[in-house]
Amino acid sequence: MLTPRDYDRNMTRPHVGEVRVTVLGTAQDGGFPQPGCQRACCMSHIAQTNPRMPVALGITGLDGSHHLVEASRMMYTQFQIWKQDLGHHPSIPKSISLTHAHLGHIDGLGLLGKEVMSTRDVKVHCSQSVSQHIEHTPAYAALIDQGAITLKIWQSNVAFRPTTECGFTIEPIPVPHRSEFTDCHALVIDSGGGRLLFLPDHDSWEETLNQLDIREWMAQLRVNVALLDGTFWNADELQNRDMQEIPHPTVEESLQRLGVKQSGDPDIRFFHLNHTNPLCDPQSEQSQILRDMGWSVANDGDSFTLESL
Repeated sequence: MLTPRDYDRNMTRPHVGEVRVTVLGTAQDGGFPQPGCQRACCMSHIAQTNPRMPVALGITGLDGSHHLVEASRMMYTQFQIWKQDLGHHPSIPKSISLTHAHLGHIDGLGLLGKEVMSTRDVKVHCSQSVSQHIEHTPAYAALIDQGAITLKIWQSNVAFRPTTECGFTIEPIPVPHRSEFTDCHALVIDSGGGRLLFLPDHDSWEETLNQLDIREWMAQLRVNVALLDGTFWNADELQNRDMQEIPHPTVEESLQRLGVKQSGDPDIRFFHLNHTNPLCDPQSEQSQILRDMGWSVANDGDSFTLESL
């Protein structure tokens, strides 16, 4: 089974022999507060005291190895979040899995190069189109030439093991999302005893679900925990912006589809929050609505133990 453990620096630390997932970021690509924003959302006390990093996961394997999902430019702070959860500083990741090539998900790759971490042979798992994007972007292609990274191309809907002894697999699930650079995938992390869905971005539930409802889709995926795209609370959130240019299902729509949490439902937490989203403030009316329905917001530092069979 999958056991959620909210971040608590006094909690029992993980041990070799369990797969542990640590949430390293829960904000949209720009983070929270967002650079250049002088609106109340980013000038608020909550923004200054409880910032959010761009979405990412840290996974600790059965063998104690460390793996990233997404490569953010905020990697230093994310490693500090990871360190607080683990009780020790994580090692250089053995692998990085990239869902797509939008800002916030891939821009931290440059930190692996000789200017910063100077890594050797970090396995970067991604789709064919993300691989091509890396190869055709000079700053990222240089990492291949330096030997800092090795690209590993996955097949959609086919689970792979990031490294031989890590004790978990990752299954990439294709989802519709703006494809001006690359395609996009959700990821299911599976230890054999629990499954976690990582879905930071998609365009619409209609396209993703393909005539299923959310519960049916998650039942097919057999997930115990789901981190879902919660970019915007509703369609009125942005000023002077066409929401069709940046499509995401709103949290209001997701709640309409889900209704109140029922017995046997997965642990659903919304993340990838835009800086304008009132869910960034746990005291907001919208946050209370979410809690009253039995759902929650993911927070930087949340962690889950995936028990092995």
